Amino acid sequence: MADDVKLHGLWSSPFTQRVIWALQLKGLSYEYIAEDIICKSESLVRYNPVHKKVPVLFHGGKPVTESMLIVEYIDETWAQNPLLPQDAHERAVVRFWAKFIEEKSIPMMAFFRHVGEDQEKAINFTLDTFKTIEENGLGGNKFLGSEEVSLADIALGWIVHTLPVMEDIIGVKLVKAETFPLLHEWMENFKQVSVIKSSLPDYARALDYFRAKREMFIKLGEKH
Repeated sequence: MADDVKLHGLWSSPFTQRVIWALQLKGLSYEYIAEDIICKSESLVRYNPVHKKVPVLFHGGKPVTESMLIVEYIDETWAQNPLLPQDAHERAVVRFWAKFIEEKSIPMMAFFRHVGEDQEKAINFTLDTFKTIEENGLGGNKFLGSEEVSLADIALGWIVHTLPVMEDIIGVKLVKAETFPLLHEWMENFKQVSVIKSSLPDYARALDYFRAKREMFIKLGEKH
């Protein structure tokens, strides 16, 4: 095991998945500790006392929290298979897109929590963000700002991990080949990376899980 690496995570979480991808792209072995989002372990609360959420990486006797910070930590700690390009400008580009996507990810997912006008607004926000990535971040490279999977691709990976399930549940297709050809191609390229392809969640299980989550979100919304 790589220096006693442990990951506290949740199978359905695209944020946990970011860390799994980074660890596997680096070729690292680790202990995975499955968390229950309702009945959180004492270790999770102790290691992440501020947010009390997954993912949490435990390495060298110390916890690291927040998915993209964990991914950066992994990349800085283990030199093999770098997640940032060697060229300084390319690194800056990748970091820009990783930060941009990270800031937009939770707001983009908001469409799944709402119905009616609020959902429509959230969908438009998501589409506008996809348009920005399509027109400015893609083209010329196989991945976001690079020919290899980078921090930015891992940040955007939720649209391969989670978005298709959300689209099926609400009955709206957001990423179409005719509307976002470059983003659609990026999704296909990303899915074909062996580490990504082998670690995507079972679709039927994810469908049941996120359908129940949406019902919960809607019921909570009705109470406000």
